[in-house]
Order: sequence, then structure tokens, then C-alpha cells
Amino acid sequence: MSKSLDINLSTQIAEQIGSKAHKCFDNAYQAALLDNNYLYVQGFLVVGIEPYSIMEYGWIELDDEIIDPTFVSLSLDAQNLYYFPAQSLKVKHLKAIVDESKEDYPEDDPLPIYGNAPYEYYGEIMLGGKEYLAAYQAAEVKCRELSQLDSN
Repeated sequence: MSKSLDINLSTQIAEQIGSKAHKCFDNAYQAALLDNNYLYVQGFLVVGIEPYSIMEYGWIELDDEIIDPTFVSLSLDAQNLYYFPAQSLKVKHLKAIVDESKEDYPEDDPLPIYGNAPYEYYGEIMLGGKEYLAAYQAAEVKCRELSQLDSN
């Protein structure tokens, strides 16, 4: 079962946190802090219009709903967005990781979070582990499906 994007809640939260374009991980982090029931999710977003693209991306989830606080700045129809989660973190765990990262590496951005070293690599993109590779490969399959639909 795939989760659906809650456009209204995504828009409401984007306004509440002052969502910034091209800052999906920061936006998702700020949104996650609003409610301990949210899950912070990292993975990949497929933009389902030509030219099809895959972006490393962050959002939050609540039950069966995707809440994307960066959605409003994408200027795209929700029907053309496909989310592929690689990892999710509860708010308490997320805050602990970010706080530790800021303390240990104050010059580095603590987001995105890749988990424990050693990291695995895939092409030009550094990924967190096998779950990242699986999510990326699923996103690639979706891009091929969309491309084939257009060629028919």
C-alpha cells in the first residue's frame, strides 16, 4: 500500500515552519519537531514529468499520510510525485542524532542522516546503506515505467 500526500496539511505545515525551497531535509526536520507522532523520512522523490528525475529527499509521515513541507515550493501537481522511503526516524531519535552531530561536527550540516558508518556508495551519490540502494533502485524503476508510458 502506498501512502498518499496530504496536500492541505503539507501546505499548512509549510506555512507554519516558513518552509524554504531546496531545503527539504531542513523543512522535514522542522516539521517533525511540531509533533512527536510524526516520522522523519529520508529517501528519494521521483518527479513524474519529463525529464524524469530522482532527487534525494526528506519528508514526514503520519500513519498512512505523507506530509511534504517542501511540496509548495516544487510547483508541481501531487499526481506527478512519487516518494520512495529509505529510512525513517522517530522525533526523539532524530533530535538526539541532530544534537550530537551539531556538537561533534559544528561546521557540518547534520542533515541528511545516513546512519552508522561505513557508508555504501552508489554512483555519484553517497547513500546510507542497503535500504538507500533499494529505495534508489525502486525510484529508477518508476522513472523507466513513466518513460515507457510516454513512448507508447
